[in-house]
Amino acid sequence: MENKKVVVITGSTSGIGEELTKLYSRSEDFRIFAGYRNPDKISNNLENVDYFYINLADTKSIISAADYIKSKVGKVDILINVAGSVVAGPVEVLPIDKLKEQFQINTFSHIEFVQNLFPVLDNSRIINISSMASFGHFPFISPYCASKRSLDIFFNALLIENHKNLEIVSIKPGVIATPIWEKSVNSNEQILNNNIYYAKELSFLKNNALSNTQKGLDVRIVAEKIKEISLKKRVKSSYLIGKDAIFAQILSYLPQDLINNLVKLGLKARISNCK
Repeated sequence: MENKKVVVITGSTSGIGEELTKLYSRSEDFRIFAGYRNPDKISNNLENVDYFYINLADTKSIISAADYIKSKVGKVDILINVAGSVVAGPVEVLPIDKLKEQFQINTFSHIEFVQNLFPVLDNSRIINISSMASFGHFPFISPYCASKRSLDIFFNALLIENHKNLEIVSIKPGVIATPIWEKSVNSNEQILNNNIYYAKELSFLKNNALSNTQKGLDVRIVAEKIKEISLKKRVKSSYLIGKDAIFAQILSYLPQDLINNLVKLGLKARISNCK
């Protein structure tokens, strides 16, 4: 039907993206384009979903994905940039190629995707799944924090600059129970295991990440909130989801030296029992 809203979702085969794809697919009011990287995780049971391949680490793939969508529709009503990754480790030993990879996946890829979709974005709503980490208080995941903060800065500039009446929203959830945390441990295994000087800190980081897979916010509740925001008549430029995200924002209002001292004390207390 011509009056269906076109929704594009990246990272649609796990975590928030998967839940959002399921939520939108339950209504005949939407035509969904769902981006995936691993074809084995595609669900064939969803209605109104057109899956497309996109690898955020590959410019050709990003361009091809945008071209595919442009060949199918004349306008995208809602674009939700969900896909992302976590690079972790002490800045002292972070491999620069991993740092570049973090910004490519979490920041540059989303800019590039939007740039290539611009012909079909007009009076559209772009929603970026940022993070409470964008407030920057979290040691040993500085690449993740910085990439999410950069995402917010670039897209806020786009909000101010654009001539196409785009609405751009940054959603900053707290810790969510999704596979991203277990994936982060696996992808950063070498950094986490091969540094004697930071052994206790990295042991805590690893255990905490695995714990987040279970103890975080229910991903279904977060997805429902995101969908609700995406369909509001009027939206704000930024939303927080979760008490920990609210606390992170409040903490950001304090002087930087005080924040640093508080974080150091908190980290020391939490790693004291790590072996």
